Parts: sequence; C-alpha cells; structure tokens
Amino acid sequence: MDSFEIKVMHNIRKQQLVVAGDRLLIACSGGVDSMGLLYFFRAMCAQLEIEIVVAHVDHMLRAEASAADREFVEAFCVEENIRVHSTAIPIADILEKKGGNLQTTCRSERYRFLAQIMRQEKCTKLVTAHHADDQLETMLMALAKGATINGLQGMMASRSFADGELIRPFLAVTKAEISSYLQSQNGVYREDASNAKDDYTRNRFRQRIIPLLVEENNHIAAHAVQLASQLQQDDAYLMELAKGAYARVVKENTAEIYTIDVHAFQRESPALQRRLILILLNYIYNDSSTLFSQSLLSSIYALFETTSGSATIHLPKHYMMQRAYDTVTVYPHKVFEVREAKALALNKWLDYGHIWLFVGTYTGQHDGECYYFQSKAVNFPLHIRTRREGDRIQLANMMQGKRLSRLFIDCKIPLAKRDSWPLLVDAEDEVLAVLGVRVNNKFSKQRRGEDDCVLIVRSAR
Repeated sequence: MDSFEIKVMHNIRKQQLVVAGDRLLIACSGGVDSMGLLYFFRAMCAQLEIEIVVAHVDHMLRAEASAADREFVEAFCVEENIRVHSTAIPIADILEKKGGNLQTTCRSERYRFLAQIMRQEKCTKLVTAHHADDQLETMLMALAKGATINGLQGMMASRSFADGELIRPFLAVTKAEISSYLQSQNGVYREDASNAKDDYTRNRFRQRIIPLLVEENNHIAAHAVQLASQLQQDDAYLMELAKGAYARVVKENTAEIYTIDVHAFQRESPALQRRLILILLNYIYNDSSTLFSQSLLSSIYALFETTSGSATIHLPKHYMMQRAYDTVTVYPHKVFEVREAKALALNKWLDYGHIWLFVGTYTGQHDGECYYFQSKAVNFPLHIRTRREGDRIQLANMMQGKRLSRLFIDCKIPLAKRDSWPLLVDAEDEVLAVLGVRVNNKFSKQRRGEDDCVLIVRSAR
C-alpha cells in the first residue's frame, strides 16, 4: 500500500467504517474524487473482505456532457467487471413542475435513487467521496448562514441511511491527496465544467474564500476535520445528557402535540437547553439531518424567557410554538383548525371532539357538570361553534358582557386551544356557555324552582 492508502485505511479502522462482509455501494459521478474512491476500494476489496457496487446519477443539467459522464462510469465498471447502476433524472423538469432549490432537489433525488439501489443490491453501506476540503467548506458555509453548533460540526464520518449507513472514508484526506493518488494509479476521470462556475454557494467558497485561508495555513482543511471530530464527540456526550433531561421537561401529548414545562426547562444548563430544543425539533420534523438556523433558535429561547403571559412564534412547515404562562405548546397548525358550527338536538347527547354535551328536559341525576335553566329564557335552536372576533359572555353579577379573549386569559386557557374551544350559542348567536369553563347568567349550578332544562357537559371517555 502507498502512503495514501495507508492513511485512508487507518481512518477506516479508527472510525470503524467498514467491516468484513460489507457490501458497499460506491456513489460515483466520474470526477476526480469519486473515481479516486472507486480506485481505492477496488484495490482494497480483498484486504477488507468486501464487495463493491457502483451507482451513478445523471441530473441531465449538462446535456451531452452529463450523458457522457454516465457512459464513462458505465464503461469503466463493465471493463473492471464491477456491478453498476445508473439513471438519468430530469431535474430541470422537476423544478419547473414543483419549484424549489436546484442543489437541494439534485441532492434529494440523487439520494432517493441511491437508497433504492442500496436496498435492491442489499448493500450495507453507501460510500461517498466527501473529503477534508469539503468538510472545511461545509463548516464555513454553515457559519456564514448563521447555523447552530450542529452546522459547525460539519459532515459525520458515518450516519444512518436507508437500511444501513452512509460513510465518508475520505474525510481524512484532501482533494490534492486524492488527485495525486489517482494520478499514481494512472487513473481516469471526467472533468465537470459546472465546478468552475460561481453560481453555487459552495463553488464561491471553494474558489474565493478557501484559497485565502490556505495561504494563511496550508493545513487548514485537516484542522477543520479535527475540529469537526472534536465538536461531534462533545456533542454526542451532551446529547446523551439532554436525552435524559428531555423526559423531565417535555411531554408528548399526542403524536404531533408537545408541551414543555417552562420552569423545568429553565433549570437546565444553557448547553442542554439548546439540545433539548434540537431534540424536540428533530422529533417534530422526523429528520435528524435538518439544520435549524440560529435565528430560529434565538426566537425559541426568547419564548421561554418572555415575562408576558403569552407569546407565539411560527416554526417551519406550518408548526406553531405558543407559550401560555408556564407551559409552551408545539403543534401543527392544522390540529386546531376552527370547526364548523353544529346544531344541537334537544334530549340527545352530542359528541364534539373532547367533550360530550346534552341539553334537554331535566329528569333527575346526571353524570357530568350540570347547569340548570328555564327553557323560556333561551332562544332555540342552539348551536355549538368556535369563537369569533368580538364574542362576549354575560356572566352573573356583571353589568357588561365579558370579552372571551379576556375570559380565556383569566381562566388560563392555553393560547393554542382558544380558537378551537367550543361555545354554546342560541338562535340569536348569544354566547350561553364557554363549554367546560363558564356559563352565562341564565344558568345556575343549583336547580331553581322554575328551571325545567339542564345543560350537561362531560369529558369524552
């Protein structure tokens, strides 16, 4: 083995990236980096006791050039007797129909295909050619975008992917080292002209910023890899502590609704607070690779620090985070959509979500909260609806009607639930009851002489 192979093999063993019996899917574009990866694993198959399969994706963005890349990779694999899978994905058409970011769409479509082939070929690992220079670029881009410490950790040497793992054995070497290795093997590759353009953020960093840093320190890429590894190790330890704290601080009410005890959250250290939020966000979005901006996290911290009774912030993808007194609730906006008004039939139980409701003739003892009234004092028919702007309720011993917005605050109804809270109204739209909270002055908890009807409210079982 030459010095390059020794260095990469040392990294593979140190990181435990490959084990005997692995079947590797090599992602190969045909460029210097991925062809260096392919040459390396072709040479190391016997020593590592592994098998390799190759996959190539043509994004159809460079016409004949990208088609020629595909043909090049296929021909090389056929000549070397390596199983190969390739595809052409019309990225431009997808963007025209669905919109979105070019680089993000390319990445998602590419990885979708790679996951498919990985399962089809029963591969245990997907291998990409990301190297130390890529790690430096990734970390600097994250810093420029205002990412959290997660972004500054850069790329992981390994992570879960499809039914196995994605590994990056070349993170320990630079692009220059890969190029020299490929040259020493008399290796062949294809140049991608798009790498020379500065249309993409990564290319601008690669062409304008990285050269300036290399002038200051020729080993800066290696230093970035070391720093990323240290940050990842520290974060892994702190995340274990945060997972223990998560059970104390966060309660999952349903699959989509979470509540957080503000005081319990504030008792944790700032380092764990940050990670508690990231754990929660990753649960919500079911994507541990998502990078959340520092500005978003700052807004969330401010929500926990506010001294006002309530506050709301909008999270990505239509989620809401609302604080009401000592509780923060996170939920998808659709959970609390306003329900349509519903007519109430007398002497019949009505199921309205989390409550059961009965209005009718008084016949004796009933199970639930009972409120008595005179039928002649109410304008039938009755309906249930959610609140509207300007709604008031005339409470006993009050000269003027009380605004429901104020009533909800006084009764400490969570902000997240106020727009969906059921109200009982009459034919003239007078609010007779905020169900489960208060009733208006026509009702009484004690049955009076002329009361001939009853309102019964009980929680759904």
